[in-house]
Amino acid sequence: MLKNILSKSRQVWSPLARGLSKTSTKSNVAAESVVAANTTKPAALVLPQDYADYAPLNRNATRQAWIENSDAVAERKVGLIELHPDVFAAQPRVDVIQENIEWQRKYRYVSLAHAKTRAEVRGGGRKPWPQKGMGRARHGSIRSPLFKGGGVIHGPRSPTTHFYMLPFYKRVMGLTSTLSVKLAQDDLHIIENVDIPTKDAQFIKDLIAERNWGPSVLIVDKDFMFPENICYATDDLGYVNLMPAFGLNVYSMLKHDTLVLTVDAVKHLEQRLLYQLHRNDATSKGGKFKLDQV
Repeated sequence: MLKNILSKSRQVWSPLARGLSKTSTKSNVAAESVVAANTTKPAALVLPQDYADYAPLNRNATRQAWIENSDAVAERKVGLIELHPDVFAAQPRVDVIQENIEWQRKYRYVSLAHAKTRAEVRGGGRKPWPQKGMGRARHGSIRSPLFKGGGVIHGPRSPTTHFYMLPFYKRVMGLTSTLSVKLAQDDLHIIENVDIPTKDAQFIKDLIAERNWGPSVLIVDKDFMFPENICYATDDLGYVNLMPAFGLNVYSMLKHDTLVLTVDAVKHLEQRLLYQLHRNDATSKGGKFKLDQV
C-alpha cells in the first residue's frame, strides 16, 4: 500500500519538476539578483544634512518657538521654528543633570593637599638612643609617625586629580534634559543671528531689560567666531557670555538664567544630538572609557 502511494506521488510531482526545469534563464538571473539584494549589509548611518531627516512620527509632539530679532532693542517676532521633541521635549531627568554637574565640577578639580612622610620631615636622621641597654623601646628616628612632629602615614599626596568619565549617553541625555527644562521654563530664547548694530554695551543692557532675559545670559551661535560688535559689547559685562555650539554643556546652561540660541545653533544642536541618539554603533560608545595612551 505504501509503495503504491509513493509511486503515485512521484507521478504527480515529476511533471511539475519538469516544468520548473524549463523556466527561462532570465527568471533565474532575476531571482538571483533579488536574493543578492536582500543579503547585502545595511548601509552605515550617515550624518544628515537636515535635522528633518529624524522627524518624529507624531508631528503633534514637536515644539514651536518664536524667532526674535536682534537688530533693535524693541522685540519683534520674525517667525516660528519647529523644535524636535527628542531634543527639546525630552523627559527631564534631574538625576542625570545632577550627575553631569558633579562630573563637570570634579574633572577640573585637582587637590593640592599634601602631607609629608617620615622621609620628608626635617630632622630625625640620628638614632635617638641605643638599641639596647636603656630599657626603652627601640626607635630609629624621632620623625617616626609614632612621635609628635613626625611624618604622616597614608596622608594626602598632591596633586590628586578627581577626573573620571561619565558614560557617553548620560552626557547626551544631560544635554537634552537641560535644553528641555530651559524651554519648558521659558528660559530659552531664539534669535535670528548675533549681528547687533553697535559696539556699545548699553545696547545689550537695554536688550536684556526689555526682553526680561534675567540677570545672566548665555548666547550661543554655531560658529566660534562671533561678530565684532557683540564681542565688544559683552566684553565688560560679566553676566553675559558668548559660546560656540560645540562647547555647549550642562553646567554653563544651568549657571546662566537665560539661554539664547541663534537659528543656526538650534539646527546644529538638533543635527548633532539626533545623530548621537540614533547612531548604529551605540554599543561601542556605551563601553568603559579608555584613555588613549598613543
